[in-house]
Amino acid sequence: MFLRENPIASPLNYTGGKYKLLSQIFPLFPTNIDVFVDLFCGGCNVGINNDANRIICNDNNEKLIALFNYLKSSDYSTFLNQVEQIIEKYNLSKSSKNGYEFYNCNSADGLSAYNKKHFLELRENFNSLELDDELYFPKLYVLIVYSFNNQIRFNSQGKFNLPVGKRDFNERMKTKLQKFMNNIQNIEFTNKSFIDFDTNSLGKNDFVYADPPYLITCASYNELNGWNENYEVALLNRLDFLHHQNVKFALSNVLTSKGKINHILQDWLKNHSEYICHHLDFSYRNSNYHKIDRVNLTDEVLITNY
Repeated sequence: MFLRENPIASPLNYTGGKYKLLSQIFPLFPTNIDVFVDLFCGGCNVGINNDANRIICNDNNEKLIALFNYLKSSDYSTFLNQVEQIIEKYNLSKSSKNGYEFYNCNSADGLSAYNKKHFLELRENFNSLELDDELYFPKLYVLIVYSFNNQIRFNSQGKFNLPVGKRDFNERMKTKLQKFMNNIQNIEFTNKSFIDFDTNSLGKNDFVYADPPYLITCASYNELNGWNENYEVALLNRLDFLHHQNVKFALSNVLTSKGKINHILQDWLKNHSEYICHHLDFSYRNSNYHKIDRVNLTDEVLITNY
């Protein structure tokens, strides 16, 4: 699959995002894809850089998909104006305009000391809103920008619960948002679990990419038992079904991480010699699995059925 010279980055720093691995996984994808399906699209880094004839990005996070659909249907200038008005109303920092010293902060420590009070006021207001409020998604985006590592996370009550972060809505963030919104029109966003997503119409020219939560890593998406061994097995069975359906698939996952082993994934690979396991190197160097001691490292892989 072709990867553009300057890939588009998601405006969300979604946990597990694949932006830094695009240059490794895209050459391993099939060429001339008719329908591309991303079952766990997350921040949409893979989908938005895809050149398939039809692109479907799915995720079971209702608010994430609703945000993407809102951005897809919005005019960038109008949305930017809403975002800047919210920043102004809640007295959040604008370091690109005023610098760090204006807020008695510095670049090393960041802006959290100044923004914390204002951020919490915005978060409290946002958590009182209904999904159909006209400012729900602009406020959600501002919260993401000013939150810890620009991430998105809701608790079991559906409340946004990330703390304030170090950075703000700078020129780099504006550029990422504009590029993303300018290239989102050809993507279909769906909100289903991977179990409920219908793949019966897919055929030999289609491709399914699965980047699920990783069973053996500690991440925010694994909180509240969001992913467990039953889900892991169900996904692998679903991929087997796609294989029998002559649909190409690729699975991102980790075999080992910091001494932990994903035995379910390991056994699945042993039982399917027809699948190929590509070992990735996060530092972009070609790694040889047999020559590197990975006991205390993360062995990130891309498993394909072609």
